[in-house]
Amino acid sequence: MKIRTMVIVKGVVQKVNFRHFTQQNALHFHVKGWVQNLPDGSVEGCFEGDEANVQALVDWCRTGPSASRVDEVQAKCGTYTGEFDDFSIRR
Repeated sequence: MKIRTMVIVKGVVQKVNFRHFTQQNALHFHVKGWVQNLPDGSVEGCFEGDEANVQALVDWCRTGPSASRVDEVQAKCGTYTGEFDDFSIRR
């Protein structure tokens, strides 16, 4: 089953390559969508793909790269749209 999950990751998640590593893991898990920094210092992402793969990427976000410190991950399921061709870093 294909799903969409929106995430907000809070903690020390900017200036630690969080977006880059999220993109690399999304490619590894065959997840499409995007990731971006938010003005409040958190990171937001939209992930679409097979349920197990999207969940694996959400689980990875709970730890993040070694230089990060993840305090909280908010995840909300949405309706799969299939609108993405790849996984991008939004700036």
